[in-house]
Amino acid sequence: MTRLTVLAAVVAAVGTTGFAVSAAADTLPDALAAAYETNPQLTVQRAIVRQTDEGVPQALASGRPTVNATGTAQQSANDFNRDGGRYYNGALNLNQSLYRGGRTRTATSAAENRIYAARARLRAVEDNVLLAVVTAYADVLRYAQVVELNENQVKVLQRELQASRDRFEVGDLTRTDVAQSDARLANAQSNLVVAQGQLNTAKNAYLRVVGRPPVALAPLPPLPVLPGTVGQATDLANANNPSLVAARFDEAAARYDVSTIERQRLPTLTAGVGVNYTYTQAGTAGITSTGTGSSGVGTGLAGGGSTGAAAIVGGDFHAFQQTGGLTLTVPLYQAGLNGSQIRAAQAVRSQYMEQIGFIGRQAVETASNAFVSVATARAVITASESSVTANQLALQGVTQENQVGTRTVLEVLNAEQELVVARVNLAAARRDEYVAGYTLLAAVGQAEADPLAVPGEHFDSTENAARVRHKWGDYDIDNDPAPLPLPDPVVASKSLPIGPQR
Repeated sequence: MTRLTVLAAVVAAVGTTGFAVSAAADTLPDALAAAYETNPQLTVQRAIVRQTDEGVPQALASGRPTVNATGTAQQSANDFNRDGGRYYNGALNLNQSLYRGGRTRTATSAAENRIYAARARLRAVEDNVLLAVVTAYADVLRYAQVVELNENQVKVLQRELQASRDRFEVGDLTRTDVAQSDARLANAQSNLVVAQGQLNTAKNAYLRVVGRPPVALAPLPPLPVLPGTVGQATDLANANNPSLVAARFDEAAARYDVSTIERQRLPTLTAGVGVNYTYTQAGTAGITSTGTGSSGVGTGLAGGGSTGAAAIVGGDFHAFQQTGGLTLTVPLYQAGLNGSQIRAAQAVRSQYMEQIGFIGRQAVETASNAFVSVATARAVITASESSVTANQLALQGVTQENQVGTRTVLEVLNAEQELVVARVNLAAARRDEYVAGYTLLAAVGQAEADPLAVPGEHFDSTENAARVRHKWGDYDIDNDPAPLPLPDPVVASKSLPIGPQR
């Protein structure tokens, strides 16, 4: 057994080890559906969308009332073991913002635009993931065909080599002819090992994006409808490319951020009501009680008021007080902080505006290149099909002429090699056409579950935002996922060895 034969066996064994899971044959829609449901990139981005959805209720919370309860217990005495000198206070306060300079509205608008941007980024990730599925699927089919072609070539050359040796024994061929057959066989075995390695790599990529190994993949279905011209492709990219859409919503959110910070210079008006109860236990000289203890509500430039009642029972002091009023705050000077924050927010907006142009150019370039790649691949397919047909006829003719002695063994070997190369080029061109087609669809925002009619239930990125928008409760939360198992703490500071320690 030659070294190349052993290496081919090793590569084949490695390729089958990771794919020993029995499964039904996959079609491309099946693979797309599996990736859409389980791919971690998609599930991560969906979690980011849900996280961004919470920006709206957080912005709206600044315009809602807040309720706080406080309690205090103190003792003041020379000897803590003696009774008396103990002070207890409890208060309940409700505050409601009446005017914040419009910051609640602008902050909510910024949060809404960030939600739209997150949804668009989810579309972009969906495009990329489903494109990766198509690429991996097409690669597995391509390299499986290349492996099959090379395996068949090895078998043919093995027969050719044996025939050359037999004819050499009877003096019909020279040692040179045998050496040429032997060299071509070794080259074919090398090509087979390379093809098997490429197939294993494609299978690993398929497992990564789909979540299960490829088994008996069905042929690729026809391509979906593609843009008919380069102009149509670039127009669709400008209007529908999800990364470009996300950048535009990012810029809108940054614009509202600037407005929110600018409104920090406007007055704010807050209303508050509260109740307060104070109990002071007598027994220590010098202890006085004012009957207050609220959070300060009821004072301010707009004025406030309070009513209360106090009583002394058996030397102890009891006080109950109600407070209510308005607080007006007018910023006059903030040490330049607000101006700096505005300038920083304006710079962020400028960044997003420039990013729109950059991403737009990328989208147009990708769409244009993909359109040209589709046309190029189709031209190569036509040429490769003609090449395969011509090489088949040439091989038949050279083989027959070799049998009557008018062609050499080398010419037969060359004809066989040219036919294999033509078939490999045809397989590559068909793969390139399909991947370029889906690259074009991704560039114009059409390589997604809905346009591709991917089987299964599709994720609704708007549902969670509507669910949480008007939630008021502090304890109205979702279930937290179970904790994941942690790795061995040792690997946090030291890598584990591959083999025995030296």
